[in-house]
Amino acid sequence: MALQLFLALLLAVGLTFTPADARNTAGNPYIIVNKATNRLAWIRYGKIVMETPVATGRTDDLTPEGLFTVTVKAKNPYYRKKNIPGGDPRNPLGSRWIGFNARGTDGRIYGLHGTNQPSSIGRYISNGCIRLPKQALERLYEEVPVGAKVYITRSPKSMIQLAKEKGAIK
Repeated sequence: MALQLFLALLLAVGLTFTPADARNTAGNPYIIVNKATNRLAWIRYGKIVMETPVATGRTDDLTPEGLFTVTVKAKNPYYRKKNIPGGDPRNPLGSRWIGFNARGTDGRIYGLHGTNQPSSIGRYISNGCIRLPKQALERLYEEVPVGAKVYITRSPKSMIQLAKEKGAIK
């Protein structure tokens, strides 16, 4: 009986329970990438504080879609695939790496990073990662915390519409 009253009270005041990954409070740090426009929005304090062009996968399936979490950050990342040290001008990852846990990875396979080919920004050209212009990437790196959410989609909607739908802004 007490449990029934408690549940009735919760419903009466409109409280609902959702998994931690599914809920967001406006003001939490949030990154949205729209593959349809190759644009990224950085959201803090319930506002879009930066929007920038990006490069995404050369085929639609290469850049994963969904809600992910930033799990690792690195300055001057090492490029393992071709054994290129961080800071080397040949390094295609640029000066920063913000890794997220897409497709069961630990943030070391998929990420937001720079590029040694600035002309690639805005194009469908990567192997799945998201390339940013150097200045935007370095700002984002300084501001984004590990644990921030990264939402990647292909949508005709505006960044404001997507951010509202995800609860990142009101």
